[in-house]
Amino acid sequence: MRLADVVATSARVGATRSRTAKIAAVAEALREAGSDAARIVAFYLSGALPQRRTGVGWRGLASLPAPAEQPTLTVAEVDAALEDISALAGTGSAGRRREAVNDLFARATADEQAFLRGLLTGEVRQGALDGVLQAAIAEAAAVPAAAVRRAVMLAGWSADVAAAALAHGEAGLAEIGLVVGRPLRPMLAGSAPDVAAALATVGGGEPVAVERKLDGIRLQAHKDGDDVRLFTRSLDEITERLPEVVELVRSLPAERLVLDAEAIALRLDGRPHPFQVTGARTASRADPAALAERTPVTTYAFDLLHVDGEDLLDLPARERFARLADVAPESRVPRLVTAEEDEAAAFFADQIAAGHEGVVVKSLDAPYAAGRRGAGWVKVKPRHTLDLVVLAVEWGSGRRRGKLSNIHLGARDAASPTGFTMLGKTFKGMTDEILEWQTRRFLDLETHREGHVVFVRPEQVVEIAFDGLQTSTRYPGGLALRFARVLRYRDDKGAAEADTIETVRALAAT
Repeated sequence: MRLADVVATSARVGATRSRTAKIAAVAEALREAGSDAARIVAFYLSGALPQRRTGVGWRGLASLPAPAEQPTLTVAEVDAALEDISALAGTGSAGRRREAVNDLFARATADEQAFLRGLLTGEVRQGALDGVLQAAIAEAAAVPAAAVRRAVMLAGWSADVAAAALAHGEAGLAEIGLVVGRPLRPMLAGSAPDVAAALATVGGGEPVAVERKLDGIRLQAHKDGDDVRLFTRSLDEITERLPEVVELVRSLPAERLVLDAEAIALRLDGRPHPFQVTGARTASRADPAALAERTPVTTYAFDLLHVDGEDLLDLPARERFARLADVAPESRVPRLVTAEEDEAAAFFADQIAAGHEGVVVKSLDAPYAAGRRGAGWVKVKPRHTLDLVVLAVEWGSGRRRGKLSNIHLGARDAASPTGFTMLGKTFKGMTDEILEWQTRRFLDLETHREGHVVFVRPEQVVEIAFDGLQTSTRYPGGLALRFARVLRYRDDKGAAEADTIETVRALAAT
C-alpha cells in the first residue's frame, strides 16, 4: 500500500468530527492494505510507530531535503527504513541517522513529509484513537467488536491484531492468547467521590475487596523459569532497572506466572516516599544494583493472571485472589473484604493516615477486564484529581521571570480537532525545582509562540488536584477547574491515558 493513501485517509479522518465517518475511513484503508500491510497502516493511522522510538526528534527534522514531485513510497518501505534508523547505535550513529532520515524524506512528497514528521514527533492527532481503530478493525474484517477488544487486551496493541483479523477473521482473533513474556493491557479503575459511592457501584450490598491504593509504579511481572520480565502500564520493559523485584518474582513458588503489581519506594518507617522518588528510581538508567541499595522499591502484588499453564483472566476476582495468596502470601497488597460501609471507611482512613493515596474497591465477581475502565474496580481518593495534558505554558513574571510558569490544561476530547479541550490554567503547587524542570521540558516540546505563550506538543501528563468544577463560557468544553494545583508530573503515563472530557463532565454532574 502506498504511503500517499495512508496520508489521504489521515486527512479524511481529521476533516470530520463524526466518529462513524472516522471508523469508516480507517476501515476502508485497512481493507485496502490487506493482511500484509494492515499492521503498519493501523499503527500509522493511530499516530504511532511499530518501532515506538527511533532516536529522531525535532532537531533531527530541522533541515530536510526538498520533497519529491510524485508519491512512490510504500508503507513497507517506510517501515523498513524506520526499522533501520531505530537500530542505529554507537560511534557515528548520529551522522548515519541524519543521512538515513534525509534519504527517506527525499523520496516523500510534501504531504508525505508532513505526515512522517508528525509520526516521528508524535503529532499525528486526527482523531483515530484506540477506540476508533478497534471499531475500524472490526468493521474491516467483519468480526464482532468484542472479539477485537479481547484480542487487543491479550496482544497489547490494537495494530497488532489487525493482520490476524483481516487474514483469518474471528478464528484468527481467537488464537491470540495470553503469552508469558508478552505484556497485556492492564485493567483500569474508575473513580468514585467517596467510599459509600464506590461500595454502591461495585458491591450493591454484597462483600467487596477494599485494597490499599499505592502511589507507585504499576508493574506487570512475567516469570518463565528463571527468566523474569517487568513491564510498565504503558507496556515498556524495565526489567534491568529493578533487580530486587526480579529477585522477588524469581523466588515465587511457580514455574510460570504473570502478576499484576505495584512497586513503591518506602521510608524506613514504612511510609511511602513522594511519587517522584519512586518515579526517578524506575526511570533511571544508572547502575541498577547501586540504586537498589540506595533506594529500594517494595513490591505489592494484587492480582494473578496466569500460573503454570493456566490463564486466570476469566475467573472471578475472589478465585484469582485465593490463588495469589498461595503464590505470593508475603507480597500481597493489604486488603479488606467487607460489605460494611463503616469498615470500608475505617480502612480508607487508615490508608490515608499511613500516607497512601486511598483505596481501590473491587468486585469479587469480576473477571480481569484488561485495558478497560469499568465498574469492576473503583478508586477512591480524598481529593478530586485529574490526569491532564499540558497544551501550552506562559512565561512567568516577578520572581518567576525567565521561567515557564502558568500551564494550560487539557482533557482528551475525540470531538476536538486537536484531540484535547482546555479546562483552565494553573501556576499553583510548583516548587522552584518544578519550575526549573518544566522550563527545560516544555522548551524541548515547543511548537510555536504567540506573545508570552509557548505552545507545546501535547505529550506531558500532569496530575492536577482541584476543589471543584464550574461552568465556563471562556473554555470550549463549557467547564473550568476551580483552584487547580499541580500535584506531580506523570512521566509514567502518555497523553493517550489522560482523562477525557466525558470523565470531567461526569464529575461535574455528581
